[in-house]
Amino acid sequence: MSGRAAGGRERGAVTAELALGLPLLLSLTLGLVWLLAAGAAQIRVVDGARETARAVARGDAESAAVGRGATVAGPGSEVAVASRDGEVAVTVTRDFDGPGGLLSALPAIELRAVAVAASEPGQEP
Repeated sequence: MSGRAAGGRERGAVTAELALGLPLLLSLTLGLVWLLAAGAAQIRVVDGARETARAVARGDAESAAVGRGATVAGPGSEVAVASRDGEVAVTVTRDFDGPGGLLSALPAIELRAVAVAASEPGQEP
C-alpha cells in the first residue's frame, strides 16, 4: 500500500465521523437554545406574578391587574389571586412547548411563579 491510499482512507474516516457527529452537535445546540428560551419565559412568568401582586396590593382593580400580569407573563398564562391576612398572593402558570425538530420528543414544561405582596394600608384587596 502506498502512503497516498492510506491518507485517502483517513480523510474518508474524518468525513464519516463528521457526518455522524453533526446531528449530535445540532441537537445539543438546539437544546441549549431551548433552555435559554425556557429561562427567559420563566423570567416573564415571575415578572407577571410580581406585577399582579403589586397592583392588587396597592388597590388596583383585580381584573385589570390580572390582565396586565397575563400580558407580562406571556401567551397561555393563567393568573390566580388569593388574599388573606393583609397579603396578596399571586400564582402564575404557563406551559412552554418543547423545541420541536430533532428534539420533538421532549415534553412541554410547566412554568410557575408565586409572588406575595403586603396590602397597602387602607386598601382592601
